[in-house]
Amino acid sequence: MKAYSLFKKDWQSELRTRYAINALAMFILVTISVILFSIGQEKISKHLTGGLLWVVIFFSAMSGLSRAFVSEEERGTTLTLHLIAKPSTIFSGKLFFNIILVYLMNLSIVILYSLLFDSFSIQNVWLFFFAAIFGSFGIAVSSTIIAAIISKASAKGTLYPVLAFPILLPLILILLELTKFSIDGKSISASFVELAFLICYDVVMLTASYMLFDFIWKD
Repeated sequence: MKAYSLFKKDWQSELRTRYAINALAMFILVTISVILFSIGQEKISKHLTGGLLWVVIFFSAMSGLSRAFVSEEERGTTLTLHLIAKPSTIFSGKLFFNIILVYLMNLSIVILYSLLFDSFSIQNVWLFFFAAIFGSFGIAVSSTIIAAIISKASAKGTLYPVLAFPILLPLILILLELTKFSIDGKSISASFVELAFLICYDVVMLTASYMLFDFIWKD
């Protein structure tokens, strides 16, 4: 219940300030526009288009998900959270907020991407759907624990992408492979190893995040 209350507080605060939403929206529009202008009239392959999709998603996440805990430090509400809730409860509330934000962000990107790029054609929709669902969850979990780490540092703006890149790189690589398979029309059973790796990544990151957050939050 306290985790939901924390999520509700963050969501209402975001609706008032629209910091993350505006940052994500502007970055998505600018990035996709730059890609379109760079391509011009050139025809690009379907696989390259699929790769560019996750590039947009990765950098959009970098621009909008870093303030999950930084905002608490800036408002001076960290001590209050220490007093009213357990670390696991706080992490759950922040994670739920980032999950909702990531799913909304990725849904918007995929829809906009599909409308603007004719070469982006998915043959196996279900495979892409599962990859997007589990991949977005992995991005949300990783971004939340990284945001908790950088909230304790002085160079918050530059530290986030530095930490996020090596942690998210395996996830992005497997998502690129699954997107390629879905474009080619490969079956879900034939992509079992990649999907299993994706799910294992999510489980490992979620478990490690809950185990480490207690030490990070009390530091």
